[in-house]
Amino acid sequence: MFLPNSLACAVAGTFVATCGWAEEPPKTPDTVVAPVVVTATRSEQNSFDLPVSIDAISGETLREGQLQVNLSESAVRVPGVVVNNRNNPAQDLAIQVRGFGARSAFGVRGVRLYADGIPMTMPDGQGQTGTFNLDTAKSVEFLRGPFSALYGNSSGGVVQIFTQDGTDEPVLSGGATFGSYNTRRGSLTLGGDNDGFNYIVNGSTFRTDGYRDHSEARRDTVHGKIKANLGKSTSLTIVATALDQPDNNDPQGLTPEEYRANPKQASQAALTFDTRVSRSHEQVGATLEHRLTAADTLRVMGYFGRRQNEQFLSTAIGAQTGNDLNGGGVSTIDRDFGGVDLRWEHAGKIAELPYTFTAGLNYDQMNDARKGYENFVGGSGTVCGASGRICGVKGALRRDEDNDLFNFDEYLQASVDLHPRWTVSGGIRHSKVNFKARDRFTRDTAAAGINGDDSGSVTYTETTPVIGAVFRFTDSINLYANAGKSFETPTFVELSYSPTGSGLNFGLKPATSRQYEVGAKAVLSTTTLVNLALFKIKTDDEIVVFQQVGGRTVYQNVPSTERKGLELALDSRPGHGLGFYLAYSLLDAEFTSPFQACNIPGGAGTTTCNPATPGNLETIRSGGNIPGTYRHTLYGEASWKHRASGFSTAIEMRKFSKTYVNFDSQDGAADGYTVFNWRGGFSQQLKGWSFSEFLRIENLFAQKYVGSVRVADLQRKFFEPAPPRNWLFGLNAGYQF
Repeated sequence: MFLPNSLACAVAGTFVATCGWAEEPPKTPDTVVAPVVVTATRSEQNSFDLPVSIDAISGETLREGQLQVNLSESAVRVPGVVVNNRNNPAQDLAIQVRGFGARSAFGVRGVRLYADGIPMTMPDGQGQTGTFNLDTAKSVEFLRGPFSALYGNSSGGVVQIFTQDGTDEPVLSGGATFGSYNTRRGSLTLGGDNDGFNYIVNGSTFRTDGYRDHSEARRDTVHGKIKANLGKSTSLTIVATALDQPDNNDPQGLTPEEYRANPKQASQAALTFDTRVSRSHEQVGATLEHRLTAADTLRVMGYFGRRQNEQFLSTAIGAQTGNDLNGGGVSTIDRDFGGVDLRWEHAGKIAELPYTFTAGLNYDQMNDARKGYENFVGGSGTVCGASGRICGVKGALRRDEDNDLFNFDEYLQASVDLHPRWTVSGGIRHSKVNFKARDRFTRDTAAAGINGDDSGSVTYTETTPVIGAVFRFTDSINLYANAGKSFETPTFVELSYSPTGSGLNFGLKPATSRQYEVGAKAVLSTTTLVNLALFKIKTDDEIVVFQQVGGRTVYQNVPSTERKGLELALDSRPGHGLGFYLAYSLLDAEFTSPFQACNIPGGAGTTTCNPATPGNLETIRSGGNIPGTYRHTLYGEASWKHRASGFSTAIEMRKFSKTYVNFDSQDGAADGYTVFNWRGGFSQQLKGWSFSEFLRIENLFAQKYVGSVRVADLQRKFFEPAPPRNWLFGLNAGYQF
């Protein structure tokens, strides 16, 4: 397995003309250290000493042999977390944490997202990861369990990305990546530090034709961070991000029959209506931190941004023209958002017992201008309906409303060392979330049908306490336990339509969860770190789909669900450049009370599920699986680095069990799968220059599998296929001035 220096030099010489290696360092084991994390307590602490499940993926791991476009590339390393690559850049990634977020048809629900302490989740609980910049990431942290509740609404888990600082000396670096399906990506980064003025800025561009038909995509991003010392006790950090993603084609999901016939195809409706998404996102945030005393720090964060989204759907013409309630087949959103967070941190002693204390106020708001249009116009050209209509273009207005939201939260968090071996931590948060809709599109005529006034407002409040303790059993083994309460309001999309009449769905309640967790963290010698967690979550009023009529999807509460499981992570580096990593999750997620839901047809799909029609609803029995969740997930990696030659390589294995696609398990499932990937590369240093090259092969054995599912799709387009064997090749260079 070891390469002779002469052979390694010869291979590397194909990339760099100069090759001179140092002697191989001694074959001593690498020390494994638990990462320092911020998200759990809002201040830097070693994760080993915290009574929570939290993992951090380093920036090096995020970038090594990766495309650096999606969080799904590396999140598989975290037990309890599922971030599937949908192979559909038109749709944002969905994130699951212990089964929270599994219901999401697009974007992130039930899991909170942050970037450098700035919320990327809106007040109603919806979020997107498309603006996460992996080129400049220092780390991404994944917090699971009860302590997530201290971040407020939709905190089934917390995912936070942190931007690295610029290096002491200015460095300009860039890279280019090429791959299957005409995939190509380029990036350029400049970072440095000048007497307390630290900066890093990155620009990247991504293009692909996509594995599936009608899946061409483009994404351009700019991201930057500036840190300035305004005195001995004061610092200012400014973070800005911009995203431009025009006309990303959407191949949509496939029915089981379409998937078996040709997983590469797009749905026929996607081709007929030219389904696609265009979005842009710009935001800036600033954090001012001032040390009042040696024990007290005041932190003020403010941010604002704008997001625009235009999506062409495949809504049938008959559904739009036959029912005035239908909002059309083109959806547009113009969103302004922003907020502030004020926090005081204090550290001290009570009777010689060290403690820390954090108190804060948080306000966020979102203002959406939503419109819907028909996805066709009359005239000559491509015939897609009666009278020679042209599809896939913006037609007559069908929806016009303003959605305004805000949340106002207060939170307290503290920990105290009761004994050298005992630390107790806890906190409480009170949240108020207000929804207000103003409907500007109402009609009530015999010719047009009825489209009533859907205006309305509703306010939800919730208090979420949490407590935990860690016991230092030995110097190398920590045991911990925690418990808490969390909640999740409906998003505005889920709240918009009532099952009867007009107005908001005032009968829809927030889901509330009671979470319990116990775990152990152990350092075995200095080379191996093991984390083990057992958890149980009981949820009341889980939010699911109830009916779909006239283009309006109505949601309901399920009386109760339960999630319980186990998470295990092992990181070992025995020496000789070898490394082994394993992450395993067991999740049993089920409905624990019966309810009624849309009956997905066994044959051709439909766009209507009217409870007034016999057979359109079915009773889901207690004990059924929560669709979209996986009972077993396993990730394993064996790696090797030959430091003298700069060569590194790794083999990766990802194994997922089957997942059900609908509330009724008889509606089918996506089969389980096992996929192997390989990566290898070289790195070189030449005076002020650094170079690296890598080759990556995904799905080595060309496994046919479904990469992601669309839960409870009424047209049975459940499956989003993953590509067969594919490759990436990357070149990177940097210069330190």
